[in-house]
Amino acid sequence: MIKYIVQRVMATIPTLLLIVVVGFIIIELPPGDYLTYRIQQLEAQGHTGAKEEVANLRRRYGLDLPVYQRFVKWAFNFVRGDFGDSFAYMKPVRSLIGERLLMTVILSVSSMLITWVLGLFIGVYSATHQYSIGDHFFTGVAFLGLGMPSFLLALIFLLVGTRLFGEVPIGLFSPEYQTAPWSLARVGNLLQHLWIPAAIVAISSTAGLIRVMRGNLLDTLGANYVQVARSKGLPERTVVWKYAVRTAMHPLIMSLGMSLPGLVSGESITGIILNLPTTGPLYLQSLQVQDMYLGGTMLVLISVLLVIGNLLADIMLAWLDPRIRYD
Repeated sequence: MIKYIVQRVMATIPTLLLIVVVGFIIIELPPGDYLTYRIQQLEAQGHTGAKEEVANLRRRYGLDLPVYQRFVKWAFNFVRGDFGDSFAYMKPVRSLIGERLLMTVILSVSSMLITWVLGLFIGVYSATHQYSIGDHFFTGVAFLGLGMPSFLLALIFLLVGTRLFGEVPIGLFSPEYQTAPWSLARVGNLLQHLWIPAAIVAISSTAGLIRVMRGNLLDTLGANYVQVARSKGLPERTVVWKYAVRTAMHPLIMSLGMSLPGLVSGESITGIILNLPTTGPLYLQSLQVQDMYLGGTMLVLISVLLVIGNLLADIMLAWLDPRIRYD
């Protein structure tokens, strides 16, 4: 197992290096980004303070250095946690991401728990009760969820809720708690609002997980080793959960690794519609206005989390199924 983990970790190092290089190229590539605009704006002012700030910006970001030296300088600062400044918000990128990262993680983990609890158990029920009324019902609901994106569900929720109740709670806090310090009252207010966006974000993922779990489990239940377990007189519950489900979960574990970038990116359009203080809308806005140090940093973080998520998924699969270690 240790040898397999070392091999997988070593295989991710070239990918991480490539991600860092591509991230730097993306930051440097577009003309007319906010850094260039800020320097031109300061130079047009012409006073001494503006000239000093321009000199500081050129020195900090190495604009007077060759491109390979700028890359080394940027990569070194990135590893230290210095991601540069957002010129659209006039704040350090690290503080901007940090302000919204906690809410993004809370929302992503909540929707992930809803997805896995519902998707796993409903998928197992549908596979073990094939062609029953419950199976047909959940299959129809799953197809409906797959065909309806989260942002459309958010719009429907706002429309129907406004028509029925006059107003609907959007955001993760009531107005009086948005800037309040953390307390038990603020946590309680968060829990009152959290279930709505978490459920909306989770619906599409839950529908997909139900379909995958049902299909895989149906194939696994017909495998020879499952029939042998039944022939030994083991209870059906033991056969299903101890033998069949464990094997059928392979693609679900891989999808779990793919969901790790959602801890940073979130659901961008859904977050905008529901006015969520998460990193998704921040990322989308940074790309729209070419705030490249903010957008490029988030792109690199998302890519790195994707690689790490796949690594963790491979390790979990190797633990779940020892045959993978010898492939």
